[in-house]
Amino acid sequence: MSATRLEKSYWPAESSSGVRDITLDGLLRLAVDAHPDQLALVDGVADPAARRHWTYRELLTDSEAAARALLSRFVPGDRIAIWAPNSADWVILQQGIAMAGMIIVAVNPAYQALELEYVLAQSGAVGLFYIDSYRGQDLTSVVEQVRPNAPKLRDIITMNEWAEMLAASDPTTQLPVVKPLDPVQIQYTSGTTGFPKGALLHHKGIVNEASFVGERAAMQVGGVCINAMPMYHIGGGAVTELMTINAHGTFVVVPAFDPALIIELFETYQGTHSLLVPTMLLAVLEHPDATTRDLSSIETIMSGAAAVPEALVYRTTEQLNCKFTILFGQTEMHGVISQTRVTDDAADQAATVGQPVPELEVKIQDPDTGETVPVGEQGEICCRGYQNMLGYYDMPEATAETIDADGWLHMGDIGTMDNRGFLKVTGRVKDMIIRGGVNIYPREIEELLFGHPDIADVAVVGVPDERWGEQVGAVVRLKDPSSIPNADDLKAWCRERLSAHKAPNFWYFVEAYPMTPSGKVQKFLLRDQIVAGQLEEHRAQLHVSAE
Repeated sequence: MSATRLEKSYWPAESSSGVRDITLDGLLRLAVDAHPDQLALVDGVADPAARRHWTYRELLTDSEAAARALLSRFVPGDRIAIWAPNSADWVILQQGIAMAGMIIVAVNPAYQALELEYVLAQSGAVGLFYIDSYRGQDLTSVVEQVRPNAPKLRDIITMNEWAEMLAASDPTTQLPVVKPLDPVQIQYTSGTTGFPKGALLHHKGIVNEASFVGERAAMQVGGVCINAMPMYHIGGGAVTELMTINAHGTFVVVPAFDPALIIELFETYQGTHSLLVPTMLLAVLEHPDATTRDLSSIETIMSGAAAVPEALVYRTTEQLNCKFTILFGQTEMHGVISQTRVTDDAADQAATVGQPVPELEVKIQDPDTGETVPVGEQGEICCRGYQNMLGYYDMPEATAETIDADGWLHMGDIGTMDNRGFLKVTGRVKDMIIRGGVNIYPREIEELLFGHPDIADVAVVGVPDERWGEQVGAVVRLKDPSSIPNADDLKAWCRERLSAHKAPNFWYFVEAYPMTPSGKVQKFLLRDQIVAGQLEEHRAQLHVSAE
């Protein structure tokens, strides 16, 4: 940790044990060489009798078989989409795609037809692996619906067929040479247009970043990570998985978040680490099993992706008798850019997002002048280093808007840096809602609601919420102000067309919006009015998904 006292909000790249030129399969092979018989992967399904286990030797064997099976249908550089919930098969397929020199397109299984269609078409995916059904929805029918509008998609394989494909893998197939800076994943994230942009990530970035996260979280050799973070999210598909492999530990992948199952898996597999966004963490702490199960193996709880209240940090460390670390970053930076250490003072752990991770430059910049601000002053958080994404896939203009000519990636977050380099996040430049750690893009929802027959105009904003961080709120101007629709009906209309977590739960009806002189809606004023109770709230009573 640097003892230098900063005057400007600029953190130079801090030296470390070194950024390695490494790939996903290189990381896996190091673990196999060191601990071939160590338990590497557990399919943490609810039924203990149905759980499957892999040693590192077995995981490498199956990953190589996966790579060879893929090479029988695809070529290096192809984009391969995975549309399925968490499973050990997801991990092996991911490892196989990377080992075959192909690019994973990670897709949220809760996506509806229009969302899936956009991702498949924009990424140019040539292959799609998917599960037959998810939460009662027939995904096969959705795939058939969108297939005509994804012109490059030529191979569609269910996860049931994947098992047969894996078994038929030809062991004589030659694996390609994969380089550290080769692209490995397209992770979809927010954009100013409201449509997701695919951040193109490389092997070197996700492996090193995850390794540094594990070091700050004090993950020792042989540690056990209980992971319920979605594999389609950078937190599950990179940070937790790869930090565990780097520690030659055990990665227990949970199919979906279930606090009782998480607690049982901690006890059964002597879990030491987990990344739980605040909503997940609260559910675990509040579950009755948390006081009856043996959770003494827990060493460090990691959290982030949404604001982590100070009270939650103190409650977690006291109730679970563990250490705590807060992660902050974004997909475009391969995940985490700053993190508290488990050895940091309690006040820093609770009130900051730590210092920048090794080998990364970070500065706080005045959004208007571009100048680095003095310590303690607010500005936009910017980063530069090996962690920068390769760019937004097939979006050069959007890439140029995010990464400037000097290589600084503009995160769109507002924050401060103190004279020790500790960061605090105070707001966002980007108009984005973070609900339970999941980024939601208001413009996408607004464009849908513009099509509602009763709505003349709409502004979607984040409504502060103690449990979720933010909920989705829609401030609506009606075509007929005298006829106010039912909030449940509006949400149900959205739910038929969007994922559950995007459908607004709070509705407000206005005759006019606060506007800038140039005619833009001042959303921050709308949020202020909501917080102050100046807008009448209509709350939908339909179930809010934890997705």
